Amino acid sequence: MSLERAVRAKIAGKRNPEMDKEAQEWIEAIIAEKFPAGQQYEDVLKDGQVLCKLINILSPNAVPKVNSSGGQFKFMENINNFQKALKEYGVPDIDVFQTVDLYEKKDIANVTNTIFALGRATYKHDDFKGPFLGPKPADECKRDFTEEQLKAGQTIVGLQAGSNKGATQAGQNLGAGRKILLGK
Repeated sequence: MSLERAVRAKIAGKRNPEMDKEAQEWIEAIIAEKFPAGQQYEDVLKDGQVLCKLINILSPNAVPKVNSSGGQFKFMENINNFQKALKEYGVPDIDVFQTVDLYEKKDIANVTNTIFALGRATYKHDDFKGPFLGPKPADECKRDFTEEQLKAGQTIVGLQAGSNKGATQAGQNLGAGRKILLGK
């Protein structure tokens, strides 16, 4: 098997059809349109128009100009504009797919993961009422300690300090000791 085929097989193995279906259903619910029958999920998203429509519904006018014709470069511009709007909406940069992942169908699993990251980001926008995609991210659990509690914590000796009420690892020998051989 050639290296290229091995890489393609590994990328295809990451893909989860259930997640693709769930992401597609979420997009359809948000934009209030069904994907065309007989077309694959990635083929509908390829030109970036559906993605731009999605982000414009979540964040009005996030992508002011959506190209509906013009060829490869205009469609890739749609995808780039969608990615820029995602980051402004609150999706972490690390969760955003590369343009070629979608346009050249290099890694559709990564595209689906980005849509799930967008679904998680919607939880942080109070004006969005649903439907939501994926689990709700955890909220911050800030704790306030009094000065007295902080000082009490400074008197405790942690186990990393080398003492556990007299128990040590002294005398532990498992296997042969370390030998340094010079001249070899």
